[in-house]
Amino acid sequence: MAESVKGPASYFPSIEKRYGRPVAQWQEMIRASPLTRHLELVAWLKAEHGLGHGHANALVAHTLAEGRAARR
Repeated sequence: MAESVKGPASYFPSIEKRYGRPVAQWQEMIRASPLTRHLELVAWLKAEHGLGHGHANALVAHTLAEGRAARR
């Protein structure tokens, strides 16, 4: 039996469907942003790209967590 996706990644299919961009593209935009703080990035995605809070939060949380894991 396949394991279900949990955490921020569980939002990814609906993010791609609703906003028409692959998650990888959103993550590239987050990494390229001069902003570095979680809530600043969430606010930016909401204001500039029209994402809802939950979707923006999921993208930022997952992207920043990947960056922290890569530095270990």
